[in-house]
Amino acid sequence: MSLVSRRSSNVFDPFSLDLWDPFDMFRSIVPSAASSGGGSETAAFANARVDWKETPEAHVFKADLPGIKKEEVKVEVEDGNVLVISGKRSREEEDKNDKWHRVERSSGQFMRRFRLPENAKVDEVKAGLENGVLTVTVPKTEVKKPEVKAIEISG
Repeated sequence: MSLVSRRSSNVFDPFSLDLWDPFDMFRSIVPSAASSGGGSETAAFANARVDWKETPEAHVFKADLPGIKKEEVKVEVEDGNVLVISGKRSREEEDKNDKWHRVERSSGQFMRRFRLPENAKVDEVKAGLENGVLTVTVPKTEVKKPEVKAIEISG
């Protein structure tokens, strides 16, 4: 149990395109087809976990993508304000002489979408992959303070 309060995505969050999945908590308990030796490439990796924090200067997204090369990841901005992080982890090549005892590492495709707020500078997005962590930085525009003009009252 974590003592750190995390913001979870839900249908009421205007910045998230994620929908609540009532079976999400069971995905780590129930073995997927990939881990039980099945031929399906859909696995837990399909839902890559992403943290999103806002600093005074930028929106920062961090995704754990262990074993993924930067050539296998795409970061895009769609429709002017939707950040899309996607990629694919390929299955390890099987050799007929190898005897597998357990397959727990997942493979397959993943895609996450985030609706960016109006203050995001989508033309200046930067991304980097280091030690299996993808960091996407979206700078923010400066908030202009409304100009207040005093009006003289006659009479």
